[in-house]
Amino acid sequence: MKKMKLAEALLRRKELSQKVAVLSKVDQSFVFKTVFSRKAVNENLDDVVMQVPRISGAQVTAAYDYHARALRKIDAVIQQANWTCEVEVDDNVIADYVEDEKLLMSEIQLHQQNPNLR
Repeated sequence: MKKMKLAEALLRRKELSQKVAVLSKVDQSFVFKTVFSRKAVNENLDDVVMQVPRISGAQVTAAYDYHARALRKIDAVIQQANWTCEVEVDDNVIADYVEDEKLLMSEIQLHQQNPNLR
């Protein structure tokens, strides 16, 4: 087990999330490369095309599983901290905007009723 700051955990979660997203979208063009070899096999066929694996599907699956598992674990730790940690904030962070709110709302309602008025 390693201790880390919450900010580090959030950065690691973002990094893992990006890796999982990349690995989940691996397509055949990455897994295989196409190799062309020109040979005269017979009079009707003179091109041979082969697909050569760059990496195996098992390698992609193993990397995806590893990063997805790590992402789930760090998400659980962050959620636990989210529910158990309290922070202090200014009152205005939580409060709604109140200065001339009634005037603002009446102007919005008037505009919605008469959209041609400016």
